Amino acid sequence: MIEFRSVSYAFDDVNVLEDVSLTIDDGEFVLFAGANGSGKTTLLRHCNGLLTPDSGEVLVDETPVSENLVAARSNVGMVFQHPRDQFVAATVGADVAFGPENLGLSRQEIDRRVDAALEAVNMAGREDERIDALSGGEQSRVAIAGALAMEPTHLVLDEPFTGLDDPAKRSVLERLESLSADGTGVLLATHDLRDVLALADRVVAMRDGHIVVDEPPARAREALSGLEVRVPEA
Repeated sequence: MIEFRSVSYAFDDVNVLEDVSLTIDDGEFVLFAGANGSGKTTLLRHCNGLLTPDSGEVLVDETPVSENLVAARSNVGMVFQHPRDQFVAATVGADVAFGPENLGLSRQEIDRRVDAALEAVNMAGREDERIDALSGGEQSRVAIAGALAMEPTHLVLDEPFTGLDDPAKRSVLERLESLSADGTGVLLATHDLRDVLALADRVVAMRDGHIVVDEPPARAREALSGLEVRVPEA
């Protein structure tokens, strides 16, 4: 479970989040919707301590993030909108293996996780390719695989489908749905809900640092009007 308790955050004297309170249950698939600058990405970066609230607190599995960053970052996998921001190795396989290696797992378990993660994003067999030679869409898929290989209790994704072709997008969506069904919390920030609304348990929409919608998908559709997000046709 992830809890945001009265979280406020300002950047350059501009209030980006104002007194946001929210609870995400285990295994819940939650879409965070809103236009650029609405606060959704900023809020999610508090989940594993990439940002620290000016007031309020964030808890992961009942433990304040500020008290145990290692636990938060082990339990919350993060996929950034710009994948270059999170690569730490030169090749696909080495990058995806980096997180599991730092958990002290056996080589057999690391290899199993890497293989499963790359298979999930249609990158199987490409472990030895250099990341800097990949297309933007392929780099996005590697970033997602790196997060999946950690097998976190919660997975946070910020606009993860940018640059993905349809087969890769379908593969990732199927993997996210499976993870959620198995008890992994999925928190996905996007302004385009057309491919993901049917998978979600809940939609949280933000505007100007506030939560303005918090509803199941069927009820959220009408409430999203005017928030600069794209929804599936009825």
